Amino acid sequence: MGLLERLRKEWFIAGIALVIAAARLEPAVGVKGGPLKPEITVTYIAVSAIFFNSGLSLKTEELTSALMHVKLHLFVQIFTLVFFPTAIWLFLQLLSITPINEWLLKGLQTVGCMPPPVSSAVILTKAVGGNEAAAIFNSAFGSFLLGSSSSVPFTSIFSQLFMTVVVPLIIGQIVRRYIKDWLERKKPPFGTISSCVLLMIIYTTFCDTFANPNIDLDKFSLIVIVFIIFSVQMSFMFLTFLFSTRDDSGFTPADTVAIVFCSTHKSLTLGIPMLKIVFAGYEHLSLISVPLLIYHPAQILLGSLLVPTIKSWMVSRQKALKLTRQPKVPVKV
Repeated sequence: MGLLERLRKEWFIAGIALVIAAARLEPAVGVKGGPLKPEITVTYIAVSAIFFNSGLSLKTEELTSALMHVKLHLFVQIFTLVFFPTAIWLFLQLLSITPINEWLLKGLQTVGCMPPPVSSAVILTKAVGGNEAAAIFNSAFGSFLLGSSSSVPFTSIFSQLFMTVVVPLIIGQIVRRYIKDWLERKKPPFGTISSCVLLMIIYTTFCDTFANPNIDLDKFSLIVIVFIIFSVQMSFMFLTFLFSTRDDSGFTPADTVAIVFCSTHKSLTLGIPMLKIVFAGYEHLSLISVPLLIYHPAQILLGSLLVPTIKSWMVSRQKALKLTRQPKVPVKV
């Protein structure tokens, strides 16, 4: 396989490397308040585009079916809001006897209590070809559920979720009704569009990360925290994969993809305001926020790198299941 052909096939992975390198070279371009204005272009325009794209590409019956998939929703929400924080708390009891800064450990505990993000889990699920409708419901519902029970202003959360998730999704569904035949005939590259939006999110996320003065830790602490965060993400992704692929789980391969991303991703958009309210007045607030500031780009980077692998598994698994369900043709003697 030639280099150009390889790049065409792996363009998304190459794109990740390029946008991270660009963010490292000149982070000021993509930070909040910078020329790209990510607080508007990403938070509102890009996220709205993602869900408008989802509204266009998803059949109405798929959305309805996802809404009724109670078992999947319970799995994701219980893992995210009960198992995840409990497991992190137990893990931190072991880490408390190490020389790691106690405020960084408190920051890790708060990461465990965060809801899933609205955008990244949905984009990654769509990029793989998983149960996108289920990912949309659980991402929005998790943020809405935890946000409404926390100190973060409920009206602010509800209005942002409504305007950037619900409204674009409904508009996309309405437009789909009028151009349904054209969509089925032309088959627009919805997955590619979402992947391009994800590259923009990765770029602005790493611009914020590289420009953030709060992550100015000593190298040992920074390396340890990054290692712990990646280990936690990999471990929990593997756990959710194991649980959701058991023979008696009742989940399809597409369901598993949504479960893996929605159960292990954490929201920075909701997390930072919560930290500022809960730990208001703490002189170590910057240290407490570091794990979440690292977790956010780490989950996007790790998830993006795993897209080809998970997609390959899902396709092969779907083919295998299809073959096992085909009726056996009797052999004539």
